[in-house]
Amino acid sequence: MYSHNLDPVLIDFGFIAIRWYSLAYVFGIIIGWWFGKKIIIHILRDNSLKFNVRDFDDLITYIIISLIIGGRVGYIIFYNLGYYISNPIDILKIWEGGMSFHGALIGIIFGTYLFSKTKGVSTFFILDIIACVSPIGIFLGRIANFINGELIGKATNVTWSVIFPAVDMLPRHPSQLYEAALEGLILFLILNIIVFKTKYKIGTCSCLFLICYGVFRIISEFFREPDAQIGYLLNLFSMGTFLSSIMILCGFLLLVILQKNENK
Repeated sequence: MYSHNLDPVLIDFGFIAIRWYSLAYVFGIIIGWWFGKKIIIHILRDNSLKFNVRDFDDLITYIIISLIIGGRVGYIIFYNLGYYISNPIDILKIWEGGMSFHGALIGIIFGTYLFSKTKGVSTFFILDIIACVSPIGIFLGRIANFINGELIGKATNVTWSVIFPAVDMLPRHPSQLYEAALEGLILFLILNIIVFKTKYKIGTCSCLFLICYGVFRIISEFFREPDAQIGYLLNLFSMGTFLSSIMILCGFLLLVILQKNENK
């Protein structure tokens, strides 16, 4: 059993503080950008696709803006709409937390669509690259969640349980680390084995990301406390489970559509 005593702030200069969560975003984007280029070069080597790798640099701006806006709006709509209707000025206080993965996903898809249209390239091709590198940022983000002592797990007696004194003195599942392993490491391996070891098919990794992330998130939700302001929908499942179920359904539908188009 471990008692959580980690500080969310790495360095505090007084007028500004460097937080682990912010670094997770920064390094997730930087490493993802670097590795994304490696994937693009690999794909272009064995395909007739036409894409200037340098254009990938321009995508970063779209991703950052889409991620922040989508993540924030998604959190407001999916998780705490009533509060933000009563306190609209707090919508701008992103530094206080409140980002939704599913909202960020929608934002990134929309931003990628706009980018693809300006560059004249397949949206699914770009989304495939993003899908393969996203687990890097997800992994770092979940580690940051653990450091922050947020998104805590349910009470348990397992030997690897963690006590979060800022919450209570109950030993809990380190659900953030479960998610880091499933949504980060394992998802990364699955998608990159497919893109590097098999014949690349546009859209496959995008669909598999939706399906696999959705499944892994639902598994993790079994060990995670539901959001206090929402609880369980219909007293059965969390908001994360509901949204992830939609992801899985969309992933399968897109996979079927892509296969039908391929067979025409």
